[in-house]
Amino acid sequence: MSTLSKLTAALALSASTATMAQADTIRFWTTEEQPERLAKQQEIADAFQEATGHEVQVIPVTETDLGTRATAAFAAGDLPDVIYHTVQYVLPWAEAGILDVEINDEIVNDLGIDTFAPGAIEMAQFEGMTAAVPVDGWTQMIIYRKDLFDENGLAAPDSYENIATAIEALHNPPEIYGFVAATKIDDNYMSQVLEHVFLANGVTPVDENGFKPLDEAKTIEVLEFYKTLADASPAGELYWDQSRSLYFDGKAAMIIWSPFILDELAGLRDSAPPTINDDPTSTELAQKTDVVTTFSGPSNPDGAAWADIRYLGVTADANIDVAADFIKFSMDEGYMSTLSMAPEGKFPVRRGTADEPTAFVEEWATLPVGVDRKAPLADLYPEATVDKIVTGLETANRWGVKEGQLALASKMINSQIINQVVRQYIDGEIDGQQAVEKLNSELGAIN
Repeated sequence: MSTLSKLTAALALSASTATMAQADTIRFWTTEEQPERLAKQQEIADAFQEATGHEVQVIPVTETDLGTRATAAFAAGDLPDVIYHTVQYVLPWAEAGILDVEINDEIVNDLGIDTFAPGAIEMAQFEGMTAAVPVDGWTQMIIYRKDLFDENGLAAPDSYENIATAIEALHNPPEIYGFVAATKIDDNYMSQVLEHVFLANGVTPVDENGFKPLDEAKTIEVLEFYKTLADASPAGELYWDQSRSLYFDGKAAMIIWSPFILDELAGLRDSAPPTINDDPTSTELAQKTDVVTTFSGPSNPDGAAWADIRYLGVTADANIDVAADFIKFSMDEGYMSTLSMAPEGKFPVRRGTADEPTAFVEEWATLPVGVDRKAPLADLYPEATVDKIVTGLETANRWGVKEGQLALASKMINSQIINQVVRQYIDGEIDGQQAVEKLNSELGAIN
């Protein structure tokens, strides 16, 4: 019997006859609409029903349609009871009244706010409460060749300075490039990488009132650092594909990527095999790799991690008690099933319970990852690396989240103005001061 089945059976034994007799049905909207993930969510819903008698209708919603569907349902007084959603909706929905903030805050406190990653909690703060319940997330990473770093006595690339030092020591093209930076201005990969690099130095274009002019000195530090990365990269329009291909071929010392590369590094996905040797199923490259999630710039010693966090929220039209119980079940008895949909991209933002503070992290590390072959991350990477993967959520951040300006920050990012200006700077078309002036002028015009 699986762990979920055992826990469900135990919970079912404690369910009262009265509760079973008053069984209700709630609706759950989820953007995890792939067939395998829907099946896993249905399994959790079935286990909850077996334990409590309450039915959960699992309703897939395409992520790009979620905002408009939620707004329309709210206007009609027909919201589902629970919604699984991205961080971008937490504060706008809290402000609009779509989420029942008080109930969601109560759920977090009942589960134990200290059991959650602080970054995920901080990104959902609204009027002193946690507006939605953090479920899972992932952090962008610096993927690096630890074997080469160790051979050269180099510190982990967790700061601008350490990265620049490593580039100086390891950059030897065409045998190996010190870095593979994103330089293709019309690709979202460059936008995502740049936001992380700016965050690392504590630079943001928004505050609580909207646009905030970029600090010139700090921004020039960012620009100079990114030019260092670009100068250590191959020529051309570079995006995620080249960075992965060069690293897999043993020709890059460092890249920035999402955790979805972790199973590929270990030869578990035939469509993206490592080519560092002749065996596409080899774990050699994974064994030579380590990660950094939080890195810092000279003006921000604490550093930052770029993170994508997902949440569960009880809505304003919900059957509050049943909806709250379903979320608690999904975050406790059913939490490993929740994360097992895609463990390499669903890090546990709830690390454990009050009695077992690291229980969920430890069990998550044993969940199988991969596509064509399966293996747990704990078998592929050292315990210290697995721990670093998760602890990036401690400093999780995004432009505009804490300031309540995520929508404006997203417009700025999607405009690709930052990509364009940074590319002009690294190509030598403009100097640092001109780049900052141009960024402030063009970003300030976005509203």
